[in-house]
Amino acid sequence: METLNAVLAADLPDDPPWQDVQVVDYLAETMPGERRISWVAEDDRLAEGESAIFGHVSILLLGDIGVLEVLVHPDLRRRGLGRELVAVAARRAYLEGFSSIGVEAIGDTPAIAFYQSLGFEQEYVETRSVLTLSSVDWSALGAMAGGISSGYRVEYHPGGPPAELLEAYAQAKLEGQDGDDSELDLRPSSSDPQRLRDSLDTLHRRGLKPYIVLATHEASGAVAGLTEVVVPAQHPERADQYDTIVVREHRGYGIDRAIKARMLFELRNAEPGLREVQTWNAQHNESMLKVNAELGFQSDRDWFEYGADVAQLVQRLEPHQ
Repeated sequence: METLNAVLAADLPDDPPWQDVQVVDYLAETMPGERRISWVAEDDRLAEGESAIFGHVSILLLGDIGVLEVLVHPDLRRRGLGRELVAVAARRAYLEGFSSIGVEAIGDTPAIAFYQSLGFEQEYVETRSVLTLSSVDWSALGAMAGGISSGYRVEYHPGGPPAELLEAYAQAKLEGQDGDDSELDLRPSSSDPQRLRDSLDTLHRRGLKPYIVLATHEASGAVAGLTEVVVPAQHPERADQYDTIVVREHRGYGIDRAIKARMLFELRNAEPGLREVQTWNAQHNESMLKVNAELGFQSDRDWFEYGADVAQLVQRLEPHQ
């Protein structure tokens, strides 16, 4: 936690620090069929029983890609430790039979130049925006929440969609995906009922409390749109926006704006300690960026997804003889 918060203070000084609540669960719990392998770099000069973490690397093995996460204490950067940590994780990914490795790098931080120097190539860019709840115009937000066309019903489900809606919910997620092949899919969406069940169970085990608002088409009973927000036990002052999806045939009826506005009202009541909500959007998703701006989100910085061929990365990082 000390290392993570030191990194946050250096790279994302406006982000809230993490609390030592369910951190082991957050790091250890994974979806069925996925594995996370982690290493730490410690100060070996300390007495037995004492510990200081200089750096941490983990690789999440999912599907056909390994997702990398690296933390190096700001006081120990530019000494080759990050390179060593990436090399350890890349070798393990290679031994596990993975051919691709991906990583998120935050704009305006040393991570950009670091991963580029290792040969990672930029695959995708999205913009993070942050909403400060104390700045929200709640009367205007109320009008947005009620600005949905007739024929749709808006529902709020803390904890996740009820069992009877899981199939319709998963179908909406499947139909609402735009199929952007440029994204590395480092945070894959759950678009079948069983994976959705597993995903919700994993969220709860990791200390992430989901909130769902959806719009149902009253004539057909289909889920026409949905939005998901998760409040992590580790940083409960700032919530994370997950998917917001409107099924194509139901677009143009004010659903996206209405369900996101309703979500903010529900969060205000359910999470009185919540101060901010952060969301990420592809730069080409102009409609959602417009909705977020109307709700009061402020663009923060760009986040980049980088990818590399595992075999090439291992060869590049081998110690020179």
